[in-house]
Amino acid sequence: MGTKYTREDVIKKIQEENVKFIRLQFTDILGTIKNVEIPLSQLDKALDNQIMFDGSSIQGFVRIEESDMKLYPDLDTFVVFPWTSEKGKVARFICDIYKPDGTPFEGCPRYNLKRNLQKMEELGFNAFNIGPEPEFFLFKLDDRGEPSLELNDKGGYFDLAPTDLGENCRRDIVLELEEMGFEIEASHHEVAPGQHEIDFKYSDALKSCDDIQTFKLVVKTIARKHGLHATFMPKPLFGVNGSGMHANMSLFKDGANAFFDEAGELKLSKTAYQFIAGVIKHATSFTAVTNPTVNSYKRLVPGYEAPSYVAWSGQNRSPLVRIPASRGMSTRIEVRSVDPAANPYLAMAVMLAAGLDGVENNLTAPAPVDRNIYVMDKEEREKNGIQDLPATLYDALELLKSNPVIVNALGEHLFEHFIEAKEIEWDMFRTQVHPWEREQYMQMY
Repeated sequence: MGTKYTREDVIKKIQEENVKFIRLQFTDILGTIKNVEIPLSQLDKALDNQIMFDGSSIQGFVRIEESDMKLYPDLDTFVVFPWTSEKGKVARFICDIYKPDGTPFEGCPRYNLKRNLQKMEELGFNAFNIGPEPEFFLFKLDDRGEPSLELNDKGGYFDLAPTDLGENCRRDIVLELEEMGFEIEASHHEVAPGQHEIDFKYSDALKSCDDIQTFKLVVKTIARKHGLHATFMPKPLFGVNGSGMHANMSLFKDGANAFFDEAGELKLSKTAYQFIAGVIKHATSFTAVTNPTVNSYKRLVPGYEAPSYVAWSGQNRSPLVRIPASRGMSTRIEVRSVDPAANPYLAMAVMLAAGLDGVENNLTAPAPVDRNIYVMDKEEREKNGIQDLPATLYDALELLKSNPVIVNALGEHLFEHFIEAKEIEWDMFRTQVHPWEREQYMQMY
């Protein structure tokens, strides 16, 4: 899937579009997009994989004594940014990170996803397709150009203008994405005021993760042109729904959807049930990666549509895993806990590893839960074998550490640096005095 470019194709496109600068993009361990910008005169050097950067300055990469890193552009990710100047446009490649000796860098999240996809291929599957649904909020910028807490609208789910004042911004985002090659399937206001969703067509896992990163960049760039700040923070406001990034997933084998079986229960294959079983088994352990911030756990609470409990259903939206109604080539499972703060390359890698563990070890999926789990008490949930998702980032990190399948999916380098960064984040939060505490206790004690 996606456009396939040769070196000659890239050079021709650059000449046709009057490109003057090239951004070599990559993603750090936290999911933040980084880039090195070079003038067009350095293009040949970039295409020969000879552009270097200081890896010691990037979160979770390497120590200063082993800092040199090389950028290997993926030609298929070449795209010209439509919003850049006609006098000289800017194009970009997404890159993999390599060590000076020409071997892949274990701390590159994109390479790590490729490593997990290789395991999938060894098990006989050809593709792992992902359809992401990232949500975001739009806040007004203040007089200094900084994000305020003032929303740009009071709209609700599927509302129209004038209630949805973000409609023009959202429409411009869609137009820019389409010009960059995205196939947009839907664009609408979400449940909370100021909250939006733009759905784009599924793709293979690597391209889908590249698309998520490009999508975030476009959303933030175009929002600012409208005097707005777009945030993918999972729960920016108390009392309303948070932002998720539901992940629709399917395995393909020999061009056929491996999750579909016309004769199977719910028309799902044995492979689908095994994959579900793996996701359910490892869900509490991969949550630290799919929900990687302190704030993520303010979203994973009952009452705001985000899942809090580990279960699955063919029709119910309260569990972690839902099976959308489409069948045939569109058969898929939807993991609803993922949020858009996640590093997509790491999140998809750990969920793939969880599902493949179910397939490889012939795990049996638990019975589906077709009731509203939010109305069950703890005793009833335990009777039905329903676990709670971790309640805090600290709990999630402890569960991650104890699960060898998920640790192996990250690899030693990424696992150690991810844990280190997130334990620092938790400790900073734990020791900070928050406004809520002062409001509750200053006068009382």
